[in-house]
Amino acid sequence: MGTEKAYKLLANQKGISNKKAKEIIDKGLVYVGDKKVKIARAEMRDDTKFRIEKVDDVEILFEDDYILAIDKPPFIESYDIAESFPNTTLLHRLDRETSGVLLLSKNEEFTHDAIEAFRQKTVVKKYIAWVEGVVFEEIVIDKPISTHKHNNKAYSKIDPKRGKPATTVVKPHEIQGKKSKIDIRIDTGRTHQIRVHLADIKHPIVGDEFYGSKTASKRILLHAKKIEILGYTIQSPEPLDIQKYK
Repeated sequence: MGTEKAYKLLANQKGISNKKAKEIIDKGLVYVGDKKVKIARAEMRDDTKFRIEKVDDVEILFEDDYILAIDKPPFIESYDIAESFPNTTLLHRLDRETSGVLLLSKNEEFTHDAIEAFRQKTVVKKYIAWVEGVVFEEIVIDKPISTHKHNNKAYSKIDPKRGKPATTVVKPHEIQGKKSKIDIRIDTGRTHQIRVHLADIKHPIVGDEFYGSKTASKRILLHAKKIEILGYTIQSPEPLDIQKYK
């Protein structure tokens, strides 16, 4: 039995181009059984059977003359969603695997006011997540974060000297075995803030192997459930994988 690079095997099996196969693997959508294929150029057996995870459709939660609120599915970039809606401005972003409320502006004046609201920390952002370990009391994490690039990928870390202020408030919601469902509130929006802060207190988000989770999952189990901004309150229902940890 021979071996071949994962993306070439996938391209051959699914009848797609090598380029397309590499893109799908890089987006974290390709599995062998329940294990995610992480490296497009990894050598794999010729008889490997791949499964491609489906990306849910993008749905509109709310729209008026000023704002467009999207219910972002996991496995799609915030910037790609914004490109799908001409004449809008992305007001913030969610990590690729994070689902939930994503806001775009349809009005230049509103964009200015929204950016100022984010700067003044008057925007309320609430998330829900499953994390490793048992969380049984409210925790306030107030540690500065710095963000860096390595191999074209962003990563963040707690950095008391050069980091920017960041506060994350965590409250227990449900405990199942050695996993906890938690409510999260942030007023700042540093890159990977929630993920880094939770990893720092030894409760990384389930599926977030990059920041220390030991549990395999189809995605990082983090959902942006609510945003309050400039008089608007936008909510996203919990997806099935967040409703209950299997």
